[in-house]
Amino acid sequence: MKNIFKIKENISSKKTVYVGMSGGVDSSVTAALLKEAGCDVTGVFIKVWQPDSTDCGWKDERRDAMRVAAVLDIPFLTFDFSDQYKKEVVDYMISEYKAGRTPNPDIMCNRYVKFGSFLDEAKRRGIDYVATGHYAQNIVKDGVYNLVEGADNGKDQSYFLWTLNQDDLKHILFPVGHLQKPEVRKLAEKFNLPVFDKKDSQGVCFIGHLDMKEFLKEYVHVEKGNVLNTKGEVIGEHEGSILFTIGERHGFTIFNKTTVSEPHFVVSKDIEHNTITVAPLSVMEEKLDELAPNIVFLEKVSWVGKKPRDGFVCSARIRYRQEKQTCTIAYEGDKVKVTFDKHQKGVAKGQSVVLMDGNICIGGGIISS
Repeated sequence: MKNIFKIKENISSKKTVYVGMSGGVDSSVTAALLKEAGCDVTGVFIKVWQPDSTDCGWKDERRDAMRVAAVLDIPFLTFDFSDQYKKEVVDYMISEYKAGRTPNPDIMCNRYVKFGSFLDEAKRRGIDYVATGHYAQNIVKDGVYNLVEGADNGKDQSYFLWTLNQDDLKHILFPVGHLQKPEVRKLAEKFNLPVFDKKDSQGVCFIGHLDMKEFLKEYVHVEKGNVLNTKGEVIGEHEGSILFTIGERHGFTIFNKTTVSEPHFVVSKDIEHNTITVAPLSVMEEKLDELAPNIVFLEKVSWVGKKPRDGFVCSARIRYRQEKQTCTIAYEGDKVKVTFDKHQKGVAKGQSVVLMDGNICIGGGIISS
């Protein structure tokens, strides 16, 4: 296999590319590499909905992206996808938390904004490709597009891209996916890009750093409730059960801290009764079968390529950066049953399970039970 967009000789003719430029170093180097490879590159800044409580940081990001475009001498556009982002990412996130589930907004942002609205608009305008600074690789073999982990294990973002399919990938480029982050920064300096030493962005897709609990309080009614131990005894209080996710260890109060010698983690929550149940690691190990399942069922499943056979052995991640866990997949109705070799801690409904065959992302789904 080879990365068809890594080597400029593989671009047989001048292709038109819209590069999603966020003002960061990765997307800036993406634009520079594609221009150097002979593509007809246009930088595009994607504007999205922002909560009233945040500052107008997007203006600074857009200004940085424009400065890079000026250095590269490429056209620059701004697309406003605020409505799409609010509906498909923000409203989805809020409704999932209300239902007691744990969503991943970055995955929905990639599906509906970056490789939804943005890709759709590019195709409508007759553009050949869209490109982003994701640390992932789009590698073709025997006419099949494979979504492969980024070469930099510490930066790999394939986890957030499991909803992409063959129709998407034939129009998508990841020019920095085969590089290490230090190499990208060196290239940014080589191209004289003004953002070569800019810090990486953190937090929710496009919005950046976001205190999720404070954000949710603006849109959802919350009230204090009881913290329980695994025996059902009240041992503390919290601000609202919907604010917590399974595996969390902060944000709640335990009354008698002198009796608590270990950190406690959320192991379950009851939205109807507004309670959360917590336990220390020692109790979690004792009740492994009950508190850390080895079977999950997935809904809204998407396959990057061909659907794997029933009984296929692969690996999976429940969380970003989690070490891959060996599992077996089976089909039960319209859902996929994933059976892990080992019990998994911190499993919550609404989380994405990303399925891998070696270093190739084959698809994923959302935990329903």
